[in-house]
Amino acid sequence: MADTLIPAIEALGSRLSDARAAIAPRFIGQETVVDLSLTALLSGGHALLVGLPGLGKTRLVDTLATVMGLNSNRIQFTPDLMPADILGSEVLDTGDDGKRHFRFIEGPVFCQLLMADEINRASPRTQSALLQAMQEREVTIAGQHRPLGVPFHVLATQNPIEQEGTYPLPEAQLDRFLVQIDVEYPDRDTERAILLATTGTQDARVAQVFTPADLLEAQTLIRRMPVGESTVAAILDLVRACRPGTPDADPALADSLAWGPGPRAAQALMLAVRARALLQGRLAPSAEDVAALARPVLIHRMALSFAARARGENLGAVIDRVTERVTGILGAAA
Repeated sequence: MADTLIPAIEALGSRLSDARAAIAPRFIGQETVVDLSLTALLSGGHALLVGLPGLGKTRLVDTLATVMGLNSNRIQFTPDLMPADILGSEVLDTGDDGKRHFRFIEGPVFCQLLMADEINRASPRTQSALLQAMQEREVTIAGQHRPLGVPFHVLATQNPIEQEGTYPLPEAQLDRFLVQIDVEYPDRDTERAILLATTGTQDARVAQVFTPADLLEAQTLIRRMPVGESTVAAILDLVRACRPGTPDADPALADSLAWGPGPRAAQALMLAVRARALLQGRLAPSAEDVAALARPVLIHRMALSFAARARGENLGAVIDRVTERVTGILGAAA
């Protein structure tokens, strides 16, 4: 098996280098954000991009759709958006013979890559329309199960919750995102490059590198990558240490966390560390990958207690502390 697995991993790594090169002219800098987005797609999961308006989140998702060859739709989430605007609905038609029948009109969720733009500007009722789609890759409408695209991914953008007109995402929906990707302000050199590249007469063109079939093969290959026992132990130790009130909880977090990550977090880490190793040209993940992905995988699956918030604690710093204790490595996203 190793004789066929190693060449396949190396070939996929080369394709991913081409994908990064295709993305770079349209989404300048922010390599960490790009790598985490690719990690989510390679792992077969969804990603939540969090940042202020105008930082290129929507542009990145649009670019990824082209590079990965995925059929994409975009939904602009607004306070008046309804679940039927996402899923679709049945309408009553009258045939040529005068008989009436219901006809289903598919909503934008029926695609391979769904861009949920400013997802937290819609009400919780509307946000919940994506729960089944994100977990089961199908939706149930009028009692009928309707499969979505293959593959199916949601890349959602979110404005900081402190901004006007936003609703917090429910915990059940946050848990369905494989990673949370924080999009920060670019540094000076990157912003200069953005100015020069985007204020001329022509925008950079994007070349397709993958097809949907290629991405599905990559996702299967990721699941075949070996993971050493020490890495599995690091994943389990990290996730279980962040669960307050359990036997394996880190004693230092006793009054810092209100609730912690469930088994889906460990599954996400198990897949994501493989994808990160592949993106960095390695054949198997290590504890370094676990430490690097601890924040993106865990931060939206945990919550500080009231006492910790009153003390001014930061959830990211809490995750970094327990990650360093578990792995001996200070966590740093990708």
